[in-house]
This record gives sequence, structure tokens and C-alpha cells, in this order.
Amino acid sequence: MNDVQQVDVIVIGAGFGGLGAALTAAERGAKVVLLEALSYPGGCAATFSRQGYRFDAGATLCAGLAPGQLFARWIDRYGLPLHIRPLSPAVELRAPGWSLSMPPTRAGLVAALVAQGCPEAPLLRFFREQQRVADALWPALDAAGRLPPFDGPGLVWALKSGLRLIPALRWAGRPLRAVLEATGCLGLRPLRLVLDALCQITVQVDALDAEAPLALSALDYLWRGAAHVDGGVGALASALSGALQQAGGEARFAARARGLQRTAGGWAVEARGRRLWAPTVLANLLPQDVAALLGEAAPPQLGALAAPVAEGWGAVMRYCGLRDDPGLPRGAHHYELIGDPDAAFVEGNHIFASLSAEGEAGRAPAGHRALTVSTHLSIARLRGLDPAGQAALVSGVQQAMDTLLQRLAPEVAGAVERAMPGSPRTFRRFTGRAEGLVGGVPRRAGWSHYRGLVPRPVAPGLWMVGDSVFPGQSTLATAIGGARTARAALGGGATARLLTS
Repeated sequence: MNDVQQVDVIVIGAGFGGLGAALTAAERGAKVVLLEALSYPGGCAATFSRQGYRFDAGATLCAGLAPGQLFARWIDRYGLPLHIRPLSPAVELRAPGWSLSMPPTRAGLVAALVAQGCPEAPLLRFFREQQRVADALWPALDAAGRLPPFDGPGLVWALKSGLRLIPALRWAGRPLRAVLEATGCLGLRPLRLVLDALCQITVQVDALDAEAPLALSALDYLWRGAAHVDGGVGALASALSGALQQAGGEARFAARARGLQRTAGGWAVEARGRRLWAPTVLANLLPQDVAALLGEAAPPQLGALAAPVAEGWGAVMRYCGLRDDPGLPRGAHHYELIGDPDAAFVEGNHIFASLSAEGEAGRAPAGHRALTVSTHLSIARLRGLDPAGQAALVSGVQQAMDTLLQRLAPEVAGAVERAMPGSPRTFRRFTGRAEGLVGGVPRRAGWSHYRGLVPRPVAPGLWMVGDSVFPGQSTLATAIGGARTARAALGGGATARLLTS
């Protein structure tokens, strides 16, 4: 292979799963090359520039930024030049005749729901159970080595903390409805609104059908280091790509992988006219896109992984430039708006709108703000239409988004000066994801979601990372999954440099 660059690990895709995998592999002594099709990192959570504004492409809210958490550890370790702003409230929920600002603590949310007319006793039962589950799962996921493959300290922690997992195991395979029924909360309307809204953006399914342990732990997302990153979530992605270089790795942008070929003892990848070879490839791609790179050599299990992803969601977006009117919040602000609480929280009936902070450097021209608005759209529904029908459906959803913003956040809608539409087709162009799928699997009740907790290769030396294989759609969850998969691929506790050249 004289004309092929040989490395230890090739990571395909610089979303947060790929960044987490690449940085972890480099920290463990591997020679790493990270390939990204776009000219900037972040994938579904990138931040891009248009018409003098910088918009978050998809994800707009980031957790894991509190002291000791994954992103905070990397920021401190590498001295990353980021400005992090705490959020209070983390999210403001609005529905017709109803609103609730999400407090930064669980106790604050209970008090807010009591003020909305919910009886305190069942709320306390529900949130005690929620806290037990979250306190069991978050520490296991947030630190290296606490789930297989264990390292020494992780195994000691697991042995000492095994009993803490019992509350989560109690609800495994059961819907969140069961927890609501058991705690007497099923009929509490304000709580249901909060749960349905948060579940749609975290586990991508309504609360009643959601896999209970995943939904209960995901509710802690807003209380586990959620904050605003100045410059957009993509600024964190760019900083992590810089950390990768500090750790000895290399990130190549505008370098789309064109093929993936199994060779003796490893994999050959072609990108931007150059061939690379490594014994280990970590693919931060949807299963469909990994299969496309492999062609006829794709293993059958990729089809099994792709099926639930294909029934997931695409994103319809509105990227808006706003005047910085006096009626807008001064800081970064996130709105979650619900049109009809009795209808599905998708396709413009539920939108997430994220506003940049006043004076946030680089986000907008002077006197202006950037706003990203998103909603979920069923890719299966879109797939069943001809091109004209698809265009009509997307246009109708975008109109519904505008109407809902005007109805429930008129102070925001009234400040919009320009709006650029986004669709699953746009998302596919930005991210390269098949059909413009946002990724992730709707986490309806069932045991299958836990398969991704123990990383396994899909073929010898070929591993997948990202939201389609690890139970979590957030930037934090995918980064954690990428880090854990890199550890598994490199042999768990091994720290010595791999020698391949």
C-alpha cells in the first residue's frame, strides 16, 4: 500500500458522535483521521452562515457543560476558547392559554406545576421515581468505563453501584404511561404537556408510548449542564475538532468518504481523491449510509439497524433573521410551542424555536438576532408522495410553523425580517443523511433500545456511532456513545499506541 496513507483509526463523519469517537481514540494513543463531507464540523448540530447570520442547522440546545461533565472536561483539558451562558429558564413552553418556564431544578418544576393546579403528592411520587432512574443511568453513561467494556475504576464503580440500577430495571421495556399510572399522575394535564413536549425532542415519541427508563432519564437533560454556547452549538463542534488536533489527531473537511472496502486486516477509504487504510473504522453515519458505502458487501445487520431509523423523522426548518426589538428576551432563549395539545406534536403543531443572545458575537448583523425554528415530519409519510406532493406537504408544514409562531410568540414573529426555509431535502444536502433523516430511533417502549449500550462491530473492524445505535439523540448522548465505542474498538483499557505502519 505504498500509495495509501495508513493510520490506526478512520472516523467518518464529524457530528458529535464522530468527534467524541475521534477525540477519545486520539487520547488513547491512536493515529486518527476524521473525515467530514462538509467544510465544518457538527453534522446535525452544525452552525452555518447565510446572509450575515449564523444559524444552528438542527440541534440548538446543549447539555454536559456543567463542571465534571463530558464537554466541560474536554473544555478544561484543552483550554477551549468557548463562552458558555447558563439558561434560566432552559426552555419556555407555551400552548393556547397556558405557559410554563422550565426552572433550572426539579424542585422548581414541581412548584411550577403545583401553581398550575397539579396536586403536590402525586407529583412528588412521580419525580422521586424519575430522579431515582436518572440518578442511576446518568452516572453510568457519563463516565468512561462504567458500562462494558469496563476499565478498572469503572468496574469497581459498577460493582458498588449495581443496586442503583434497580429502579431503572423495574421500568425497562414498559412505557412511561405505566409510571404515570403508578404514581397517580396520568390525568395531570400540565404535567402531560411538559412530558409530551420534552419527550418529542429527546426520545422522539409522545410521553405515553416512550420507553420509561430512557424518557425518565432524558427529562434530566435540562438539569444536567444545559447551557447556551455563544456562536451556536457548532462552535462547540469546532472547538472539539481543535482539541482533536491538540491530541494528535487530524480532521479533514470537505472530504466526503466515497467508498469503504474491506481489505486484508482492515479497511480502505477513499476521500477527496486520496486513499486511506486503517484496521478500525468508526462510522458516524446512518446505517443506510454505511450500507451505501459498502455496496454489495454490506452485512445484513445494517438492514436491521436501518429499518427503525427509516420510520423516524425528518426536519422542517425556518432560519430567520430578526430585528432586536425591545420586546425580545435579552439572553439566548428557547421556546417550545404547542398548537393543539390533543394532536400529535409534529408537523407544525409543535415547534422548537431558539433565539440567539443580544449582541452575541458573529451570530447576526448589528441590531439583529438569529432564530432557528424546527419541527418533525414523518419521513415515511413524505416518502409515499410524488415530488409535487412532497413539496406541498413541506410548504404546508412551514406555513403551520409560521402561524404557530405568530399565535403563541407574537413578539418573536413580529421581529422577523427574513426567513429561509429548510426541508428534509435541505437537511440531506447539509448532512449527507439518507432522505434527510434527522437520525435516531423513536424510543417507544421495548427492550431493543438497550442493544446499543454495549458497542459491537457491524463487521470486523467496522463500528458505528451516533444516534441510530446509541439510545440518545442529543449532542451529549451521541458524544458519549462515540467515546464509549472508540474505547471498545481499541480494546477497552489499552492505552498504548497501535502500530499499523
